[in-house]
Amino acid sequence: MLSAAGLRPVSTDDLPEYPISAESRLDSHYFMPFNHDRYDRSDFRRKAYRDPEVGFFGMELFFKSHGEAPLGTLPSDDDSLAFLLGLPLERWISLKERAFNPLYNWHPVRCDNGAIRLAHPVVQEVMEAALRGHLEHKASNEDKAVYARRKRLIEVLRDIGCSEDLCSDELAVAWVDDWLLKHHPGQRRMPQFQASIGRALKEAVSEGIVGRPRRTP
Repeated sequence: MLSAAGLRPVSTDDLPEYPISAESRLDSHYFMPFNHDRYDRSDFRRKAYRDPEVGFFGMELFFKSHGEAPLGTLPSDDDSLAFLLGLPLERWISLKERAFNPLYNWHPVRCDNGAIRLAHPVVQEVMEAALRGHLEHKASNEDKAVYARRKRLIEVLRDIGCSEDLCSDELAVAWVDDWLLKHHPGQRRMPQFQASIGRALKEAVSEGIVGRPRRTP
């Protein structure tokens, strides 16, 4: 295949592996961080002043890559790149053949789905940071949901007469909560929920979860 600039052949055997999976998604990624100072000092900005048309379409590719799969990559063929920018193929090729072109600093990579695509070091850095933030936010929300669900479970356990020793046992409460997730799908409404709790506690006793010796702090 050809390099990003389309000027020299590149072997696909030794291409770097792109670190972001094609399965990764940022469904709520409506904005992206933009390091203005870094851009202000960049070679791309300096060169773009000499050819604003290339600069415009180069920035378009930065932005378009955020919605591609894998995140932060571009297709490596001219037809797809022209379509991505909404340009006739001939016009795209004329832009790409310039010494400074919209694919400045893009390079071929191998993706985990086997595709050969183009990546940019700065775009990749931004997307990796965005993905980390997304996963951390998702994990935080999941932790909050688990905490709230188990807090409600403790309240129910108290309401149905379970001992304070059981209600304060985080391991037992977590075990019962996990059991209920598997065996009591849907809403936790009485009296069905109380019956499910009874079955969960019975199994927890047989497994040695409830009634086990507890270490005092």
